[in-house]
Amino acid sequence: MVKFTFGRWWRWCLVLGLSCCLLTGCSVTPSGVKTLRVATEPAFPPFEFKGKGAELTGFSIDLMRAIATAASFQVDFESLPFDGIIPALQAKTIDAAISSITITEERAKTVAFSRPYFKAGLAIAIRTDNQDITSFESLQNKKIAVQIGTTGAGKAKSVTGAQVRSFDSAYLALQELQNGNVDAVINDAPATLYAVNTGNLQGIKVIQQLLTEEFYGIATAKSSPYLSLINLGLTKVLENGNYQQIYQKWFKSTPPQLPAASPFANQNTTTLNSFVVFFQSLPTLLSGVLITLQLAFLSVLFGLIIGSLIGIIRLSKIAPIRWLARAYIDFFRGTPLLVQIFMIYFGLPAISQDLGFTFSLNRLVAGVIALSLNSAAYIAEIVRAGIQSIERGQSEAAQSLGLNPVQTMRYVIFPQAFRRMIPPLGNEFISLLKDTSLVAVIGFEELFRKGQLIVSENYRAFEVYAAVAVIYLCLTLVSSQAISRLEMLMNPISKENVK
Repeated sequence: MVKFTFGRWWRWCLVLGLSCCLLTGCSVTPSGVKTLRVATEPAFPPFEFKGKGAELTGFSIDLMRAIATAASFQVDFESLPFDGIIPALQAKTIDAAISSITITEERAKTVAFSRPYFKAGLAIAIRTDNQDITSFESLQNKKIAVQIGTTGAGKAKSVTGAQVRSFDSAYLALQELQNGNVDAVINDAPATLYAVNTGNLQGIKVIQQLLTEEFYGIATAKSSPYLSLINLGLTKVLENGNYQQIYQKWFKSTPPQLPAASPFANQNTTTLNSFVVFFQSLPTLLSGVLITLQLAFLSVLFGLIIGSLIGIIRLSKIAPIRWLARAYIDFFRGTPLLVQIFMIYFGLPAISQDLGFTFSLNRLVAGVIALSLNSAAYIAEIVRAGIQSIERGQSEAAQSLGLNPVQTMRYVIFPQAFRRMIPPLGNEFISLLKDTSLVAVIGFEELFRKGQLIVSENYRAFEVYAAVAVIYLCLTLVSSQAISRLEMLMNPISKENVK
């Protein structure tokens, strides 16, 4: 028996050893060529975007592949949101990033940049029917859309009296302009011109090109062993004519002269104590809490009203009405809330323009509508289940006392059912409180968006998001206690014990 167990043990070791060797062999190329994990945000044409067949393409993608060939390494592209690229480099979960990242002094203190690979600048885009904005100075007291974490966002902050709205990507900022919700967009000139010239954006024009002179660089972590390899490949591509070919392919012109080194090379890294960053973030984050609570309370109020009506309709004996209520619930429970927010805020105005009339939604209104309609679908099922949990004898007793169906529901069934609904309704409110963070995608500066804006400036993701998590935890704990207290107050047995 001992020999049998010992033999089995050796067989298992052999199998595990071979498996590890096989996995290791799969992760290393036969020739020993290095593979760099390179991050990009594929939503910035013509530099980085998904082409036909969802294939990653663009000027930056072609250039990175040419650099890899010239320096004898391979590239594994990873898609990341723009504001998450620098934190990922700091955490070293990626080796490099090529995503039209402008080389700035502040960024150079956090990450290391290659020599510049593209000369760019900011441009101002407005609607074609706008005659008021003619220059940067005329943006005062206007509504401006930008992409979060970009130099355009920093430039917009310098405009006196401007209302700046931050979005996760440039195309969302341009869509906001097209829908008429803002007066202008400050964005990288090549990307904006590409969107306008290809006809993807109707009714938009660029009034001022190269508002600034900037350079894009390939970013790596500080002291990265891959920076010299990337610079070597980039230098070869610039010298052998491949760069000119790629530039001509995407921009139909001759490339400008580029500097031989990053303009902010060898910047000293500035580090603050984590606790200092944590507590410095709190005042700004707490200002976003008010917006979060406003969204949550308004949405749960309207969601409760709509959901209660739909839940009661679900119990109707009229089949078509019952089917409509079921279809509503299935749609809003079966589609992501994020998609619903996009449909309501960006989709409805776009459809209205196609139909020949202008229609736009306030961000608060759009957020409340989306959250309320989504929450109502879940509340409807809670209400339906709560009503059906009441024994049939209660209805019969009410009818014997001469109460009609409406009075029976109002005075007998619903009060009892509501006590049973409180725990699941409490869970729904807490879920809704956390779901308000999704409204950040339409530029609404609630708690989570405030955190994103702070990270886009100081690049201290862990400390800032830890503060955001602590605040959400406090809000949910207070909500849980309030719901538990309400449950005790509504419980007749608990009332008798108190007496």
